[in-house]
Amino acid sequence: MRMNTTAALAPTIELHDVVKRYASGTLALQGISFDVGAREFVSLLGPSGCGKSTVLRLVAGLDEVTGGRISSPALGSATTSDTAFVFQDPTLMPWASVFDNVWLPLRLAGQSKDDATAQVRQVLALVGLAEFETAFPAELSGGMRMRTSIARALVTKPHVLLMDEPFAALDEITRQRLNADLLAWWQSNALAVLFVTHSVFEAVFLSQRVLVMGARPGRIVAEVVVVEPMPRTAEFRTSQRYAQTCRDVTRALEVASAADGLSA
Repeated sequence: MRMNTTAALAPTIELHDVVKRYASGTLALQGISFDVGAREFVSLLGPSGCGKSTVLRLVAGLDEVTGGRISSPALGSATTSDTAFVFQDPTLMPWASVFDNVWLPLRLAGQSKDDATAQVRQVLALVGLAEFETAFPAELSGGMRMRTSIARALVTKPHVLLMDEPFAALDEITRQRLNADLLAWWQSNALAVLFVTHSVFEAVFLSQRVLVMGARPGRIVAEVVVVEPMPRTAEFRTSQRYAQTCRDVTRALEVASAADGLSA
C-alpha cells in the first residue's frame, strides 16, 4: 500500500510493508507503508508506544527493519548531511556556545570554524538567534535551546528533516510560535519533513497530511489530508476548517483506540 495524496511530489521517503521486531520478541511495527514527497510535511500521530519514534529511527538508518523495505536518503548513497534528526531533548553540549553547538555537524565533516562561520551565522539568523551565538545553553530558555537544536539540523542543508516531538516540553505560547517558525523554515529550505507528535492540534496546524497510527504493533490506520494552503496563519487555528480537521483526526484516533480495545 502506498499512501500519498500529493502525487506531483516525487517520494523522498518510502516505506513498504515495514515490520520491526526487537530481539526481545516485541513486535513494534507491522505492515507500515507510506511515503513522503519532496517538500512535503507529514506528521505521524498516535498513542504512546505505537512505534512513531521507531519509524523515525528506521528512516534515519539508526535501526534496521525486520521485514519490508525503506527508501530514504539516509539509507542510500547520499551523504549523511542529507538527513537531519531533531530529538525531543535538544541534546546540546552544555560547555559549548550556541555557535559551537550549531557548528558541530560541520566540524565533524571536517569544516574549520573560519570556513563554517558564514553558514552558521546564516542559519542562526534564520532561527532568530543571531544575537546569541556566544551564549551557553544554560543561559537560554527552553524555546531558544530548541531553536539551537533545529539550527544545528538545518546548518547541513539537509533534504530530509526528521523531528521526534521537538516541542512537547514547551509551553503553549512558545510551541505555537515555533510551529509557525518551523513552517517558514520548511518552506524556505524545500525540505521533506516527517514529524512525530502526540498533539492533534499541532499535527493539523503543521501538516499537509496526518498519518494516524494504531497501538502496538504500530501500523497506519488512517490518513487525514489537511486542505489548507501555506503559509498557515494564527487565524487558521480559530477557523471552522481547522476545528473540523481536528475533529476528523480525533475521530480517527478514537476509532483506532476502540479497535484495539483501548481508551482514547
